[in-house]
Amino acid sequence: METCVFKFGGASVNSAPGVQNVATILGKYPGNNIVMVVSAMGKTTNALEEVLRHYLAVDAVAMVEAFCKLKDFHLAILHTLFKDKTHPVFEELETEFTLLQGYLRKGHLNAGAVKEYNFEYDQVVSFGERFATIIMNNYLVSCGIRSQLFDARDLIRTDSSFRDARVDWTFTSDKIRSEMNTFFSKENKEQKVAVIQGFIGQDASGNTTTLGREGSDYTAAILAHSLKTKEVTIWKDVPGVMNADPKWFRNAKKLDTLSYREAIELAYFGASVIHPKTIKPLENANITLKVKSFLHPGEPGTSVMSIEKWSVPFPLFIRKMNQVLISLSPRDFSFILEENLSDIFRILARHQIRVNVLQNSAISFSVCVDDDPALENKCLAELQNDYRVMYNKGLELFTIRHYKQGAINKITKDRIVLLEQKTRNTVHLVLQ
Repeated sequence: METCVFKFGGASVNSAPGVQNVATILGKYPGNNIVMVVSAMGKTTNALEEVLRHYLAVDAVAMVEAFCKLKDFHLAILHTLFKDKTHPVFEELETEFTLLQGYLRKGHLNAGAVKEYNFEYDQVVSFGERFATIIMNNYLVSCGIRSQLFDARDLIRTDSSFRDARVDWTFTSDKIRSEMNTFFSKENKEQKVAVIQGFIGQDASGNTTTLGREGSDYTAAILAHSLKTKEVTIWKDVPGVMNADPKWFRNAKKLDTLSYREAIELAYFGASVIHPKTIKPLENANITLKVKSFLHPGEPGTSVMSIEKWSVPFPLFIRKMNQVLISLSPRDFSFILEENLSDIFRILARHQIRVNVLQNSAISFSVCVDDDPALENKCLAELQNDYRVMYNKGLELFTIRHYKQGAINKITKDRIVLLEQKTRNTVHLVLQ
């Protein structure tokens, strides 16, 4: 049987009917063995970030309330899917919640200890994918599908760059090939499904790491590259890759095909449909990426592939919310020189602050970045040691690829433009 990689995001498994629909989709591919990457269910990542926030603030009451709400959400899905309340899945899920609860309680008892945000983030938020895969795997088995759960932390080795870990490709590829080949080569010739958490890995010391927000797409690309599959499919709640997010752009249009190069540009600038790191491993191995709708699985979706000359049918819009525009200038009113820029980028990199847009003049330097707890907690304070710092929060960054003036006018109408930057094919607009 040919092996293919599927990735199901949080929206596809946000309810009991969603989980059932995934099983139905798998049934449409009886001739394929499937490596299935699963994200946290619904808004679980956001909920775990809330638990983390209260944990770090040593607010035990709010933390327990957020924890219980999260647990109730998963148990509600479980009770709908499994009528037999003695099914082992209940004990498996309870074990995971007990592990998370124990971690939080231990940290609360050591409230005086210094907690590094990025490390704590990975230890807490990674539970979302673990909850989801336990439920998904058990449901598939209950449907008669030959499914087995694999722990992504055993397969994907990373460094210790928490919240944005770098993959050890040699170890990871060898481990994935060994485990998957053993599983898929078992005697029975029926379809087999390997269920794996997206987003997470493990460093050499055994600490859980994450691959970046929305990193489950990247997990799928790592698996597809390691197994040399022909294609990888990301199942979304949209018909394919759109020229804009249909949630805010009324007349969004689907792209039937997309070149690797254009997909990389869109992902880098923040298009939510594909994680920025996803494309390169697929391009290197000439693996086609398909983006399809889990609501309408029979429709063709969008194919991302090697296309030398890709024609642009219309402008492509990317919107990023919760942006911060930071403007820096030397305290002595001197010019911004190369050593200043080097110093600024070192500070931003140290705090893992990603620059979305930058612009400089003789005496100032401005960057637009994602709002992040590390920004105000440490990064801005360090920048203020040597620079005058001004910043605006709550902004939006619009990127328009293959823009025309009419597209710019549509976005900027009745808005205050704080920064505008144009190149041949792309315009960035930071708006208040």
